[in-house]
Parts: sequence; structure tokens; C-alpha cells
Amino acid sequence: MTLRNKRIVIVGGSSGIGLATAQSALAAGAHVMIVSSRQASIDRALAVLNGPVTGHTIDVLDKKTVTAFFDDLGEIDHLVYTAGEPLTVTPIIGMDISAAQDFFQVRYFGALTTISAAAPHLHPGGSITLTSGSARTRPGAGWSLGASISGAVTSLTKALAIELTPIRVNCVEPGIIRSPLWDAMTETDRHQMYEQQGATLPAGRIGEVTDVAQAFLYAMTQTFTTGTSIPVDGGAPLV
Repeated sequence: MTLRNKRIVIVGGSSGIGLATAQSALAAGAHVMIVSSRQASIDRALAVLNGPVTGHTIDVLDKKTVTAFFDDLGEIDHLVYTAGEPLTVTPIIGMDISAAQDFFQVRYFGALTTISAAAPHLHPGGSITLTSGSARTRPGAGWSLGASISGAVTSLTKALAIELTPIRVNCVEPGIIRSPLWDAMTETDRHQMYEQQGATLPAGRIGEVTDVAQAFLYAMTQTFTTGTSIPVDGGAPLV
């Protein structure tokens, strides 16, 4: 399947993996609508994106607003969901449960809200692609929260692939990726983490957002793939 002239909504498309996916989709000839909760982020993204693209500021947890957005938008071909606040290493001892619950809001409940509103407007044979993570199958110490969220999204993907057929539903599971998700770390710590993690991977490096964007394009264009999680992790489960 080609993406030429297809209408794609990318929630979280103003930065990181979402922005890279928007750039790749535009290069493939798609019409792209990026969604973010921050207007400043939308403005920065639109300044670097070339092609038929529009930006929209929406709170994905506000069902009324999300529903109105998709009702106004009309028919679409693909929905990509990459929205999520940065995750941090969170030891279980002393964990702030309230803060832990907050991490599920955008990454999981925001996805549920968005899919519920968008599904009636997706063309049969179109697709939804969510974002999980390699922590689901290979969590490190302090990653119980990240692994739980990733596992929930992957399970949701499989359930929706059955419920929403003939719309295809998949998820991408990135490993360690050089992206704004790690911006809460100091530059020194971030660089050290990239170097150390990259040296352990069979791929010999950490991932880039463009690597993950290609997986999202695959999920949109491969018409015989549904209910599947697509790993983009440099071979992390092998070591």
C-alpha cells in the first residue's frame, strides 16, 4: 500500500518519534495532521515540516474535545499514537503511587480516548499504530512502571485488532532511542547512557527516531499485519 494522498493523524507528532514519523509520511506523499497538547511544540514542528501538514492542539484526556476534533476532521486513513510524557527509572520501594498513576494517563488512557473517538472515522482497511516499548519483555531494575505501561499497550493492541477489524491495529516497541524522552537527564548522563547501552547491543548503537519512524510506516503500509508488536530495539532481547 502507498501512503500517497492518505490522511494520517499523528498524536504526539510534534517531537521525537512522532515528528520523525510525520516527516517520513510527508516524504511518502501523505497528508498529515499532527496533534500535541502544547501549541509551542506544534509551532516548532510546523516550522520544520514540509508538505501538506496541519497542527492541532488537543488534550487527549478530554473526550469531548477529542471527539469534536475527529468529527470535524471527517474520514482518515491511519492513526498513529506516540504521545507520552518522559518516563524515569522508578524503584518500587518508596514509589509515589499517585505519580505512577499519572504516567498511565496520556500513554494509556489518552490512547483509549483517542481510539474511541477516531475509530468511526477510519476507512475500512486503514490502521491504528500505538507505541509500546521493549521494557515489556526486557525490563531493567526500576522499570516496573515502564514495563507495565508497555505491556498494557501491547495487550490493548491485540484486543483492538479483533474488535476493530477490518481496521488493522499494531504497535511499535522501541528500545533505547535517542529522543527528547530522555531530556530530563543531564547532557553528560544522557550521553553516557547512550554510549553504554549502544555498546551492549548487537546493532552496535542505540536507535534513532528515524529508525522507529520506518516501523510506523511499515505498520501503515503492510496490509497483512495486524495485532502485532514490531520491535525496534537493536537486538536487545538477544543479550
